[in-house]
Amino acid sequence: MEKKFMQQFHINWNKVMSYIQSNFSIEGKIDIIGIIYLIGIQELGKGNNQFFNKEDKINILHIAICRILEPFGYYSFLGKDKEGWPHYILKNKIPFNQGEQLFLIKKAIIRYMNDENILE
Repeated sequence: MEKKFMQQFHINWNKVMSYIQSNFSIEGKIDIIGIIYLIGIQELGKGNNQFFNKEDKINILHIAICRILEPFGYYSFLGKDKEGWPHYILKNKIPFNQGEQLFLIKKAIIRYMNDENILE
């Protein structure tokens, strides 16, 4: 079962990468941070030709991480502030091991893309 799960995981991850490559003007290969940033922009809903400073960009990454890890029980949505920025609270510690974190984030991205009906 583990082998089948991992095969499906890789198929789904490749679908995510194909979607990103074919729907965004990105030269070369996008990295995981780039995908997380795109999700953050999507969740913020203010991405069209808006300038974001360095602090905003960090907050956008944070929004995405919180949003994609929320279904796994790591974060809980609190609401949006008066500027429309979403806020979350940490409920459970995220695995410390970098390999576990990367796998969890990729799994969360796949789930997000499926939940949002982005992947067919």
